[in-house]
Amino acid sequence: MAPRQKTVGILTGGGDVPGLNPALKTLVHRAEEDGYKVVGIRRGWGGLLNYNREDPESQAHNFIPLDKSAVRTVDRSGGTFLHTSRTNPGKVANAEVPEFLRGADYDPAATCKHDFTQHILANLAHMGIDALIPIGGDDTLSYAERLHRENFPVVAIPKTMDNDVYGTDYCIGFSTAVTRSVNFIHNLRTSAGSHERIAVIELFGRNSGETSLISAYLAGVERCLISEVPFDVERLAGQVKIDKKSNPSNYSMVAISEGATMIGGQIIEYGQEDAYGHKKLGGIGEVLSEALKNLTGSHMIYQPLSYLMRSGAPDSLDLMVAFNYANMAMDLVAEGMSGRMVALQGGTYTHIPLSSIMGGLKRVDVSELYDAEEYRPKIRHVLGKPMFLY
Repeated sequence: MAPRQKTVGILTGGGDVPGLNPALKTLVHRAEEDGYKVVGIRRGWGGLLNYNREDPESQAHNFIPLDKSAVRTVDRSGGTFLHTSRTNPGKVANAEVPEFLRGADYDPAATCKHDFTQHILANLAHMGIDALIPIGGDDTLSYAERLHRENFPVVAIPKTMDNDVYGTDYCIGFSTAVTRSVNFIHNLRTSAGSHERIAVIELFGRNSGETSLISAYLAGVERCLISEVPFDVERLAGQVKIDKKSNPSNYSMVAISEGATMIGGQIIEYGQEDAYGHKKLGGIGEVLSEALKNLTGSHMIYQPLSYLMRSGAPDSLDLMVAFNYANMAMDLVAEGMSGRMVALQGGTYTHIPLSSIMGGLKRVDVSELYDAEEYRPKIRHVLGKPMFLY
């Protein structure tokens, strides 16, 4: 009897970024060429949580068989055709428990959270998945690390436009987010200059200000506020007034991370916490804009870039990294390795223990890269630093 054909499962979790679809296409091509079957898991970890083994229709809703024909054109666009979610099967809020998993004592008003890891493992076994390749940020990959500790074979690929997964210099999506931001900032100069205003551009970045810092550095923005350094709005107002007056077109620009805070203030959040304990961020740029308007007397432009930063097709660097990370991941699967994450370190492709993501926090090196008094990038000496100066 011929040996059973092995099956690789693939999923994407967390926020979408450009580069996911090219990574998925490469994974499917490599897997098929190496003799594997491929199953796409829809909506991240949500597909595995919501799969009901007793319901035939549930399989089609949560899984999709993948081959070369199914992914022929997906690399030409951004996002993820598998869709995504922020589901954490290890911490499912009571109200989010699928109906078929609710016991007789289910109470919709209860605030408890449930660990459905055994259900996830049973579903993986039922689908005949021999190895799993999750693509995500530190939240998505933290649950992948949990599955590895449960002895399920996992090889992870890091993605996030914040570029803050610990252990790797680069995550899929970062370059395109910076490129988009720089282009939009330059485009906004025409309106800011035409109307002689102060422009506040709010960029993604919950805990790490790297996206804002690098975008401001490359776009030549006068002031940049990052998540790591609370700012004094009165001091900033004085600086921005000088910037505006010294500009022949009588305007100035301020970039701000969504996770930035005023001194003595708090991060602006809204909505309910997700499965990883995060509320949505956004609005600090609007608060700053109103404060600067009152302190400077200038008319303002407030522009949150938010989802525009991660919409559309990837740039060439994200294509390159997506293709190469996917090929590396399949190399590791073929070699029978598990509990690994593909990575870039010192400009070289490598792989590291998946548990590395739990080993620290990746943040802007303020002393080396940021002037906390002038609120701007301070990048002078780059010898020996990685390409993106993290």
